[in-house]
Amino acid sequence: MSKTLSAGRTPKILIEELGGDLSLVGWESDEILLKGEEGQMRVQQTGEEVKISTGDDLSLRTPKGAAIQIGKIKGDASIRGLSGRIELAEIEGDLSLRDVGSVSIGAIHSDLSLRSARGSVSVKSALSDVSIREVDGDVSLESVSDDLAVRDVRGNVNANVSEDVILYIVPLPGKSYAIHAGEDILLVMPPSANATLTLNADSIEVDWKGVNKEEDATSRVVTLGDGSAAVSLEAGGNIRVSNQSAAGESAEEFGNFAGVGFDWSDFGERISRQVERATRRAARHVPETARRLERRGPKIKLGTGRWNWDLLQKGMPFESRSKASEEERLAVLKMLQEKKITSEEADALLSALEGES
Repeated sequence: MSKTLSAGRTPKILIEELGGDLSLVGWESDEILLKGEEGQMRVQQTGEEVKISTGDDLSLRTPKGAAIQIGKIKGDASIRGLSGRIELAEIEGDLSLRDVGSVSIGAIHSDLSLRSARGSVSVKSALSDVSIREVDGDVSLESVSDDLAVRDVRGNVNANVSEDVILYIVPLPGKSYAIHAGEDILLVMPPSANATLTLNADSIEVDWKGVNKEEDATSRVVTLGDGSAAVSLEAGGNIRVSNQSAAGESAEEFGNFAGVGFDWSDFGERISRQVERATRRAARHVPETARRLERRGPKIKLGTGRWNWDLLQKGMPFESRSKASEEERLAVLKMLQEKKITSEEADALLSALEGES
């Protein structure tokens, strides 16, 4: 079902409940284009306000200036190209945000990836990994249950994280950066950084020219340059401060970090979760493919750096391998073309069906 509405250049769109995945893109047109399952989608318009609810997937194109308010999403969501404020109460799947304005999120149950926000970003509860990059405003994360990666934030940063944090910033005068982590923190700044660092952890390493090393220190105050930015870090594990841009590339040197991403120690488990999500999508759109995946746990050989994993989907017996049929390959490619799964999930499904090792 496809429906076109006219509600001006700055409409208010209320998505009350969404039972599947969301694709939301801002465009230059003044019109709103909705695509969803016929019989599932309900739309009500009052002037510039549009209310939408559906028990299935929703594809939505809106004017770039639209203000978006979302109640609950049961699947994944991709939102990009909007300058209006985005408010999301709860999402059960992954959330990807690109080129947006201000963002406010209540609860997200899976991974959050945000890149390029012209306003502020606030999250009350994130139950998995969070990656935030290129934000003009403030970043406030009340609770992150897994790992956090932050890079290039021009406002204040305040975050409470249960596991590891990697923070790449250029500290600005008068700004504050306050991070509490249950495990390790890696802070990377340019050599010319001006900041006052207040550090508390089991062990502290400041890898910085001109700063004395203090063995066995668990609390330090370090002034870099004129000290005009305030950086406060508290970790249940280790803190490392460096001006080397590649500082996060070796997990062997510090904590569990590898690359400018997340802790790789549970990377295999996260890949398994991606396969599980892809399988659930397949169950909705290609039942026979899903049934075959359920009959044999997909085994994937994955390598990155010095780590290698043989992954077997949890709770599923591994039966003898057989090649994927042409129908199954086409089914996966069709889901990819229709953006029901990502390219990574398509690769995982095809590898699982092929029984690759």
